[in-house]
Amino acid sequence: MLDLRWIVENEGELKEVLRKRRHPLSPVDTIIKYNKERRALIQEQESLQSQRKSLAKEVGQKKKNKENADELMAEAKEVNQKLEGMTEELTKIKDILYDHQLRIPNVLDLSVPEGDGEEDNVEISKHGSPKSFNFEPKGHVDIGERLGIMDFERSARLAGARFSALTGAGAKLNRALKNFMLDIHTQFHGFKEFNGPVLVNSKSLIGTSQLPKFAKDLFKIEGYDYYLSSTSEVQVTNFHRDEILKDSELPLRYTCHSVCFRSEAGSHGRDTRGMIRQHQFEKVELVILCQPEVSEQMHELIRKSAEEILNRLELPYRVVRICSGDIGFGGAKQYDLEVWIPSQNQYREISSCSNFFDYQARRANIRYRPGDADKPHFVHTLNGSGLAIGRTLLAILENYQEEDGSVLIPKALQKYTGFDRIKPENPV
Repeated sequence: MLDLRWIVENEGELKEVLRKRRHPLSPVDTIIKYNKERRALIQEQESLQSQRKSLAKEVGQKKKNKENADELMAEAKEVNQKLEGMTEELTKIKDILYDHQLRIPNVLDLSVPEGDGEEDNVEISKHGSPKSFNFEPKGHVDIGERLGIMDFERSARLAGARFSALTGAGAKLNRALKNFMLDIHTQFHGFKEFNGPVLVNSKSLIGTSQLPKFAKDLFKIEGYDYYLSSTSEVQVTNFHRDEILKDSELPLRYTCHSVCFRSEAGSHGRDTRGMIRQHQFEKVELVILCQPEVSEQMHELIRKSAEEILNRLELPYRVVRICSGDIGFGGAKQYDLEVWIPSQNQYREISSCSNFFDYQARRANIRYRPGDADKPHFVHTLNGSGLAIGRTLLAILENYQEEDGSVLIPKALQKYTGFDRIKPENPV
């Protein structure tokens, strides 16, 4: 969330940010309008409070002199009624301002390129070369079903479309990836492992900007202030909500495995087959809370930590800088890592690494006290997937497939799986 005073004092600059984001300007106009009303009401309120104080003094003097004070008391009652109504009106305006503050996206870092959508994202680097197959590579659905490790038909009976079920070596590969990723992040990059609830409340979702903007993408538990978490950044970031942290304990680095749930409300007809876009998926998340002066350094750390997983698995990937029209709602700067998918002949996102500056910290009220400062400051928050487990699994199936239908296991994973190859029941 952006500071109200900053919004009012920097209206032109903010509107330019929204233009670059291809975002409506109306929330800013509404804030400017209601803030003027709020200021006028406050001035009127202060005037009435002064009048009430003066009337109280006069009434007291009249009574002391044993004079009739009915007229003054009636006037004071009228002033009190006006003040009560004004307090209610100010509360309404405050709620309107807060709601529209929540609907304004973050500012953009100067390094963010301007663009309309993903076609304008800027490639920074490529790593590894896509494998040249001497046969027509199959997609992960065909590979998984042939190997007997994926079952989309039976999972659809359980819950409907956009769900998957893994069995045997597929389930073990999924578990191996989770343990492998957590071990790398905790043992080599200084992240502390976290395990939290799957259900989160609305205040937590507001804190990391899923609400109110993305309400349609969430699964809500009817009758309760509970939602199935859409991303584990919600639990981890809000773990320190409403706290003032010590300067000496920053930066805080967390990693966690979690099951995430999204309705995919805006993706009708896209990636309907397989594990690319599902209602339920797993990932390993990286979250950092830090001082503003080191947030750029921490952003690079998250990116490099996520990249190391891909490098150790020897999967071809590229890094792109996300443009203004494609960047996440709360992000000030964002890198995406995209892994090569042979059956689609293209790179697909497997991790988004975002720096939010103090945007989430303001919403979640996470602060720290730098040195001997009198006032606490807001921390910077950052997060990234390290990595999306389902997409990593399908990338392995497709990039490591063999002509006989088997799939090799990357060397870095073999101590976790206990096998170096998944063989089909009926080899070609």
